[in-house]
Amino acid sequence: MNMTVKTKSRYGVRLTLVAAVIAIVYMGAGWLKDSFLKKDVLQLASTSAILIDAATGEVIFEKNANEPLPPASMSKMMTEILVLDAVAGGEIRWNDVARASRYAAAVPGARMDLLEGQEVTVRELFDAMTIHSANDAAVALAEHIAGSEAAFVILMNKKAASIGLSDGALFGNASGLSKSDIAAYAGSAHKRDTLLTAKDTAIIAGHLIGKYPEVLAVTSRGSVNVSTQRQTLASTNLMLADKPFAYSGNDGLKTGYTPDAGYCFTGTVKRDQTRLISVVMGADNIESRFLETIKLYEYGFQVKGKSGLRTALGF
Repeated sequence: MNMTVKTKSRYGVRLTLVAAVIAIVYMGAGWLKDSFLKKDVLQLASTSAILIDAATGEVIFEKNANEPLPPASMSKMMTEILVLDAVAGGEIRWNDVARASRYAAAVPGARMDLLEGQEVTVRELFDAMTIHSANDAAVALAEHIAGSEAAFVILMNKKAASIGLSDGALFGNASGLSKSDIAAYAGSAHKRDTLLTAKDTAIIAGHLIGKYPEVLAVTSRGSVNVSTQRQTLASTNLMLADKPFAYSGNDGLKTGYTPDAGYCFTGTVKRDQTRLISVVMGADNIESRFLETIKLYEYGFQVKGKSGLRTALGF
């Protein structure tokens, strides 16, 4: 007797599931996960993405993760690293006072509203840059450490090489703005645009929180008070507690946006003993970069759990 279309469909699904089980038994769960990495099984609405285990560096999921793209303000994580290196090395102190240049006071985008000649502590500048993504704070810090943004960019690219970023990784300025956004300002480093792969960005994030875990006490804050404004400046990370896309265990790290880069987000989340680092690049809107990150987190915790592959396969 001939099978009905519905019966054939059910039979086909069963064969697929049996094949998946056989793959796990005979070739290992790692093989099956590797096959997932070759496809966008999450159907992410982004140009590029990656999810890694922060402790081991294991790549759990990736999509176009080796394609160099503009990272926008996610590149500020490298600026954070160099500031923290300088403090740890005794080159600068948190209570040192930096004076805002004309360029720092004029740089566009997210700001803490520095005025030319204004003196602000390194601590305040760092917090404003890290929490609110203040471009003027990033420039002021770069100039305070290296004397000019151009000299600071040299340090950024040296650091990139030392921590193993790809050959395509390139830092053009301290803030992550496009070179066209800052070309008109004297003192700006505007010769090249910053380019990073999603994998590069994840490596930077891993180095940042691995070497300086105390930075999470800053990135987990929902706002920052600065002397330049009468109101608090909100964190750009909308996945923190009490934010619209709050996700339990999320405590960082860095958002980014320019018209060329689209909406980007490097996030990190910890549950029990598992910490994940995610990168989403080129999302269409503010909401999407966080919604896609949630997809990555959910998938990651499924895969890291004992029933992860069963759940991911849907049986």
